[in-house]
Amino acid sequence: MNKKKIINDPVYGFISIPADLVFDLIEHAYFQRLRYIKQLGMTHLVYPGALHTRFHHALGAMHLMCLAIETLRNKGHQITPEEEEAVVVAILLHDIGHGPFSHALEQTIVEGISHEDISILLMNKLNRQFNGKLSTAIEIFNGTYPKRFLHELVSGQLDMDRMDYLNRDSFFTGVSEGVISFDRIIKMLDVVDDHIAVEEKGIYSIEKFLIARRLMYWQVYLHKTVVSAEQLLAKILKRARELALKGKPLFATPALNHFLANTINKDDFMQSEVHLEIFTRLDDNDIMAAVKVWENCDDFILSALCHMLMRRHLYHIDITNDVPDAALLEKLSAKALGQYPISHEELDYFVFTDTIKNNAYKPGDGSILILMKDGKLQDIAQASDNSNLEALARTVKKYIICYAKELI
Repeated sequence: MNKKKIINDPVYGFISIPADLVFDLIEHAYFQRLRYIKQLGMTHLVYPGALHTRFHHALGAMHLMCLAIETLRNKGHQITPEEEEAVVVAILLHDIGHGPFSHALEQTIVEGISHEDISILLMNKLNRQFNGKLSTAIEIFNGTYPKRFLHELVSGQLDMDRMDYLNRDSFFTGVSEGVISFDRIIKMLDVVDDHIAVEEKGIYSIEKFLIARRLMYWQVYLHKTVVSAEQLLAKILKRARELALKGKPLFATPALNHFLANTINKDDFMQSEVHLEIFTRLDDNDIMAAVKVWENCDDFILSALCHMLMRRHLYHIDITNDVPDAALLEKLSAKALGQYPISHEELDYFVFTDTIKNNAYKPGDGSILILMKDGKLQDIAQASDNSNLEALARTVKKYIICYAKELI
């Protein structure tokens, strides 16, 4: 069978599958599941075009990795064919552990375990199925492989994951501020002292990359309506789980029911193949099918929240630099208690606060290094003459208050 397939990608044009192993991994059920998980969760409720999937994104990151390896080889760096295949596999599988609407799910159904943890579990499982062919890829992914720069291409502040999702998310949302010069950045990559560096003449492309990331967070990932929708979905799953743990029968697919009706902590998940295998049967369809049915549930809270989501009648949300006003919270809480058949303990389904954070760049945390003309390495924040980069290096924390629109 010819496994050297070509895929028509809307962002990059034709991209190639570089190796038989890569083809076999893409064909695997664990990877095919990513076709049914949207890359941007609830963002399509704001930007209707944001319906691309994690499958799309993984293939795009794989393509960029192939370009990066070609660039580094052309600059004289030794990367064996085995290392190339391994680093391509590592980036291809970097998101394989994502669940449906990942961030909402991570907060409610599988507590304390991140998608990175699940990705490692699945990569180890695939390695057993493929007779150890993924061992080097797993070392690169974990950062334990001797050539450290390969890990930085998979997981760093200038990795192929970020390079693809900024480009792809801006393409599908139509938010042009996220467009980056990915091809120029890749051509400027080099390796110095086993770290990825960028030639000095690529400095302005890196500045634009960091600014684009900051703007995409505020305009897309942390857009107030997106945050509201994700908070609402998280509350729906929290309520469903609360009811299921009390023994209330709720409609759910077998995979979703497993995580609703059982309390599974990180240790349980890491030690049991059963939980992992059931997790691989979950995708966006499980969640949305349940939400549609739960809209008619006899539990007022679950029914009301699902009705809000299905009608896009989301929480009203205020994002502020200061802690929300206690008097306002008290007023809204009193109104909710008078308006809905709920107890004081159930108030936070209709009135609650939270925080959001945005930091485009973390100096010192796998810094973006600029290779100056004199051969010295400098952190981008020092090498740049753009004073905005100092601001980008600061974490911005904002407070949110969410409440049902009927309470306004």
